[in-house]
Amino acid sequence: MPGLRRDRLLTLLLLGALLSADLYFHLWPQVQRQLRSRERPLGCPCARRAPSLAPDPAAAASDPRTAAHNFSRARPGADQDLSGRRGPGSKLQALFAHPLYTVPEEPPLLGPEDSLLAGQEALRYYRRKVARWNRRHKIYKEQLNLTSLDAPLQLQLEASWVQFHLGINRHGLYPRSSPVVSKLLHDMRHFPTISADYSQDEKALLGACDCTQIVKPSGVHLKLVLRFSDFGKAMFKPMRQQRDEETPEDFFYFIDFQRHNAEIAAFHLDRILDFRRVPPTVGRLVNVTKEILEVTKNEILQSVFFVSPASNVCFFAKCPYMCKTEYAVCGNPHLLEGSLSAFLPSLNLAPRLSVPNPWIRSYSLAGKEEWEVNPLYCDTVKQVYPYNSSNRLLNIIDMAIFDFLIGNMDRHHYEMFTKFGDDGFLIHLDNARGFGRHSHDEMSILSPLSQCCRIKKKTLLHLQLLAQADYRLSDMMRESLLEDPLNPILTEPHLLALDRRLQIILRTVEGCIEAHGEPSVIANGPGQSAPDSRQPNLTG
Repeated sequence: MPGLRRDRLLTLLLLGALLSADLYFHLWPQVQRQLRSRERPLGCPCARRAPSLAPDPAAAASDPRTAAHNFSRARPGADQDLSGRRGPGSKLQALFAHPLYTVPEEPPLLGPEDSLLAGQEALRYYRRKVARWNRRHKIYKEQLNLTSLDAPLQLQLEASWVQFHLGINRHGLYPRSSPVVSKLLHDMRHFPTISADYSQDEKALLGACDCTQIVKPSGVHLKLVLRFSDFGKAMFKPMRQQRDEETPEDFFYFIDFQRHNAEIAAFHLDRILDFRRVPPTVGRLVNVTKEILEVTKNEILQSVFFVSPASNVCFFAKCPYMCKTEYAVCGNPHLLEGSLSAFLPSLNLAPRLSVPNPWIRSYSLAGKEEWEVNPLYCDTVKQVYPYNSSNRLLNIIDMAIFDFLIGNMDRHHYEMFTKFGDDGFLIHLDNARGFGRHSHDEMSILSPLSQCCRIKKKTLLHLQLLAQADYRLSDMMRESLLEDPLNPILTEPHLLALDRRLQIILRTVEGCIEAHGEPSVIANGPGQSAPDSRQPNLTG
């Protein structure tokens, strides 16, 4: 009997310990959260999640670390007028005034079928989204016993993000010289944030990461979705690497760092090439405490904020192989550089097709894809739909030229709007692994061009123009990047690498013409038929 009583006593002690642990680790934090919500100032749901030590401007100016981090803020000429116009001596203005950039695009836009969105349908959809957001925000405040004098959000038809969405057509994401793009860049730089959350792909990783597929934890890039006071959204990618750092030679392309400045530079290069397939992207110094932590409703995102030993506010991705402070990004102490890329219209309004790139890489430590060992691989691709009967292959070659210029080896998929069919343009998304090594030109990126020996006449003419001294590509990029508030975006070696790579592309085309003849290489016109053999040699 004494032994039985002792067993019961031990069982009761064990159950008591488990109950105490559950109360301490689970129930007590919930009670604390409710108590804090009643003590917080009105309108600040997360004020005590992390120290809200907003740096004093005078102190920041005297702090050499802050001054070094914010070197771009006081740079003259960073803020330009919304039109983006420059002085009469502007080389960039001269480029955009060139006939290649002013000639009407083919085929001409004939009607609503050439626009991505139906205007009234899109506006009804966005009004419903705003109303739903207002309802959810009201419920969230009620749960925290908060009151706010802020008026409900209203959809503004003149908002730059709305006009950007309505302006997408079959020629590109925005028209040439669009004032809407300049206004959108301005708004993303200056409008306050009203919410922050993980992106959908980051959410899909939460608790479901397959660590066996990851070689190096930093291969995953932390990115957040920020919503602004005009209800526009942008993808925020924080700074992970300094401008003057090169990707180590031993890094595989799929574990390379992702760079916020590469996203910014890719948008400017895409616009200079007249592709207009990269969403408008701008740099911004974000206060991670006030503009992310204090506006997010995501408790997981709130939980990954911490203060580093250097008193900087940091956060990291909540994923088994990234849930470590050494993989965090940190403010200085609150301010963090990052890129903001405008969101495209919702998939409910404008469905997109995601297609594996025929020149996809193996994404393994060993082994090669067929295109890497078979120089005749393009002959196989040209026999397969849709590459056998549309502009798709030529659009992939455009994309390969763009990726070669920025040094991006990570183009495993491409996306396009389904409305525009097989001939629709490819959207050049996710360019953060570009501009990693200015000292190396990765020739395998050009394989679609070198193996297929085809190129659009329009693309070739633009490349040849940008190789001329008056319109040198590096000069155009240098001037264009001055518009960004985080300038300098690229170091001088990266800018000069663009000129070198451009010459490599032109020599590749020249070799194709010598081998196959100009009519077989240069695709002429919107139908992409072979050019008239009587035309002058375009590579001369």
